[in-house]
Amino acid sequence: MRHLFLPLTSLLSGVGLLVVGTGLLFSVIGTQAASADFAVLVTGLIMSAYFGGFIFGTYWCPHMIRRVGHIRSFAAMASVASTVPLLHALWLNPWFWGGLRFVTGVCLVGLYMVVESWLNVIAAPTQRGKVFAAYMAVSGVAMALGQWLILVGDRYGFVPFALVSILFSFALLPITLTPVNQPEPVNPPSLSLTELFNAYPVGVAGAMASGLLTGAFYSLGHVFGQRVAVSESGIATFMAATILGGAVFQWPVGYWSDKNDRRWVLFWVCLAGAAVAALGFYLAMRSELALIATGVVLGGLMFSIYGLSVAHANDLTERSKMLQVSGGLLLLHGVGATMGPILAGGLMQALGPGSLMLYFSAVLVTLALLITHWVRLKPLNRGEPGQKEAFVAMSQSASPMPHLDPRNPDSPAQQPSQTG
Repeated sequence: MRHLFLPLTSLLSGVGLLVVGTGLLFSVIGTQAASADFAVLVTGLIMSAYFGGFIFGTYWCPHMIRRVGHIRSFAAMASVASTVPLLHALWLNPWFWGGLRFVTGVCLVGLYMVVESWLNVIAAPTQRGKVFAAYMAVSGVAMALGQWLILVGDRYGFVPFALVSILFSFALLPITLTPVNQPEPVNPPSLSLTELFNAYPVGVAGAMASGLLTGAFYSLGHVFGQRVAVSESGIATFMAATILGGAVFQWPVGYWSDKNDRRWVLFWVCLAGAAVAALGFYLAMRSELALIATGVVLGGLMFSIYGLSVAHANDLTERSKMLQVSGGLLLLHGVGATMGPILAGGLMQALGPGSLMLYFSAVLVTLALLITHWVRLKPLNRGEPGQKEAFVAMSQSASPMPHLDPRNPDSPAQQPSQTG
């Protein structure tokens, strides 16, 4: 790995700055929307536009990259991404902010695609697992740090938007100055979603549920904290603790799933998560410290769902199709993340801000019930212990990473072409 140290460090430092800025932007928009007395449903709609842009970018960005190349595409999307945060401060309007969130989602998913392609070029197949683990660790820590940066300066003014723009701009320096071979063009998802559901109903439902949960958490977590009268530092710590809990707990949960039927592991994770979320509803307005501790456990369970769902689907998939399956599940995760803020926002507006925890509990219970139904229909799991693909923890930064997943077969991007 020595020859990888400089390019890998440069690319991952750029990714870290991008993710920190992304986390901070989620926080500041939620904070300022709440202070501007936007209805929670309206805030959810604004936030869901980011994930709508994520889905659109998943299809549109590969075509742009194929047409003008990775370097030009990266420069264009980076320029827009670093400009858009500043525009939020010019006009406090929900429609305008929703449009900006959509554009941000398109640009960031494109940037992550390019960076991931470059990471895939510099890492040989035998090194991809280490690169993936480093990518995941950097993303998780950076997303948590982004939550605390909301405490810097005037969180209700121009400062946090300017800080996001600065972070996005600085992220470009280590990435653009790294000498790396030009990857092969990125391909959009090609697997039929109907075919995906018929083959992997538990995996599809889990990916959708994971999006419903994480999209609502990132979008409305700060609104939830403000409306239940948690302190500003308490909100930031709750968000960061939940994210870090998700990063840490995936490993023991994944190890457990490697030894048992993943569907039943997912079932028990859902039931435990639903109980913890219900406890969080009770604690929300009673003890800030207890709510933060609950967030650690809730994040550990909630953020494990996507990794378990992908691992279960890969257990049943030929290696030649793993990349397509992972890409399809990522797309469905994005669909769920688009719907999550809207559904959770509507519930919070109807029942009060603490009902975000009830929303989490309802989604988790629904997924658990669906799993029991599909297990009865198909009681045998073809992914028996010893024959299953190893569980791989997934990043919580909502960035596309199916190419980096070490379970996937070698990508065409492993073959370098011209230097760019």
